[in-house]
Amino acid sequence: MKFIALLLAFILLTATAFAALNWPTLVAPTAVSIGVAEFNAPLGLLMFGVLALLTVLFLVFVVYLQTTLMLATRRHAQELQDHRKLATQAETSRFTELRNYLEKELARQSEAAENTRAEMLNRLELVENALLGRLDEAEKDLLASVEQSGNTLTAYIGELEDRLDTEKRREQRESDTESSLLPEKE
Repeated sequence: MKFIALLLAFILLTATAFAALNWPTLVAPTAVSIGVAEFNAPLGLLMFGVLALLTVLFLVFVVYLQTTLMLATRRHAQELQDHRKLATQAETSRFTELRNYLEKELARQSEAAENTRAEMLNRLELVENALLGRLDEAEKDLLASVEQSGNTLTAYIGELEDRLDTEKRREQRESDTESSLLPEKE
């Protein structure tokens, strides 16, 4: 940008020096025709006047372009800010929805585990009452059944934790991908 300013300053100084050196010729009256009429006027001054008018018009046009560009840039920046805000709200909404889903799913799993436990206790009472005569054998069966149920419950809980960890990693990768696609703030 400085090069262009220096070039324009050089051209302006050269034109000024040219006008100063040739001032008597520039102000000398000459017959000038405008098509329908003819009059005497200094042709050099008329040409400099036209040049000055064109320069002013050019500067007005440049200011207009700069203003239009600045307004468009401001409008685009505002739209970008609005889109960022919407993306942030959507991401927050997704996390809230995921948290609600996980809470409901954990409550359902807890209720199912409690129901299973209650059902197991009822069955154990029936088995215990029915097999009083064979107490030793029933005790061994009971311990094995409880251990198996505990292992099954542990396996279910482990599987659920694995699913939750996998879902959390997937959501994190999606979040990282989305954040890398958003343009950076300037």
